[in-house]
Amino acid sequence: MNNLKLSIIIINWNGKNLLERFLPSVVTFSEGFDIYVVDNKSSDDSVSYVKEKFPKIKLIELSKNFGYANGYNIAVKKIRSDIYCFLNSDVRVTKNWLKPIIEVFDNKPNISIIQPKILDEKKPKKFEYSGAAGGFIDQLGYPYCRGRIFNTIENDNCQYKNGEIFWGSGACLFVRSKLFNELNGFDKDFFAHMEEIDFCWRAYNKGSIAYYVDSSNVFHLGSQSLNSTDPFKTFLNFRNNLLTITKNTNNNLFLILSIRLIMDGIAGLKFILNGKPYHILAIIKAHISYYSMFKRVLKFRNENKTRIAYKSEFSIVFKYYILRIKYFNNLIKHKT
Repeated sequence: MNNLKLSIIIINWNGKNLLERFLPSVVTFSEGFDIYVVDNKSSDDSVSYVKEKFPKIKLIELSKNFGYANGYNIAVKKIRSDIYCFLNSDVRVTKNWLKPIIEVFDNKPNISIIQPKILDEKKPKKFEYSGAAGGFIDQLGYPYCRGRIFNTIENDNCQYKNGEIFWGSGACLFVRSKLFNELNGFDKDFFAHMEEIDFCWRAYNKGSIAYYVDSSNVFHLGSQSLNSTDPFKTFLNFRNNLLTITKNTNNNLFLILSIRLIMDGIAGLKFILNGKPYHILAIIKAHISYYSMFKRVLKFRNENKTRIAYKSEFSIVFKYYILRIKYFNNLIKHKT
């Protein structure tokens, strides 16, 4: 093993209860590595808890809540490291979780992004929604994972081995600092949600490789910053998805956006039928916000013309809801 320096960076906002529950595992199983807690101006006792219980942890206190994306961007400017590990505060790590990650970075210099196996803290035999065994995205911009397509989550039977993926989950994401800094980090306008997919797609368009390592296991509690029932989460997911497509897709942008407008309308109708009117308002607000930012993201697209054609499913929505394909391995048998 060479002298690659790896730093673990945990962003926190009013998450003292999560730090109490999950930080001990990080400290116990990450001996010899620098650990940073980045606090987004918490109003609870998070900062005093870290100072009192874990004085060796390096604490970076920010002046306000910058969100996930820009919070990390600001923090890494104060950190010197070869590898950044962006770790959610609601993740429990396991013994030797870092060793296989570092070995891959050591032995495969062409790999710049790594995600470990992400399992469910509540149901440890299942993959966890946010990243499972590594992420992919269809031609219309809908993300899915090995081990999780929409709300169908597979049991972990070691069916997904080491290999290239398209995006890694921000719940636990390892990135070479050189790449992160070259790409100016996460897009701060995202605030939270899908910023890691946008980052990985930008990295892909620059020729970087994202990779999944199955022998490193972490357990994610999930939905702690924003619950799935929160309309603000719906707003962020819909808006940021459109921003990601606009910035990065190699396909005909206006054709994709036209299709997405129809599909977002169908999603809104589904929310109405499910008695969730505030979520349809969130979708409308997401589109308004997106159009207000369109000039900026189109400028990014025009200034970054190198976009690599990405061969994936055309529509995971069609495969899942019409063909009833629920498991990643079955997609191969019904390749578009």
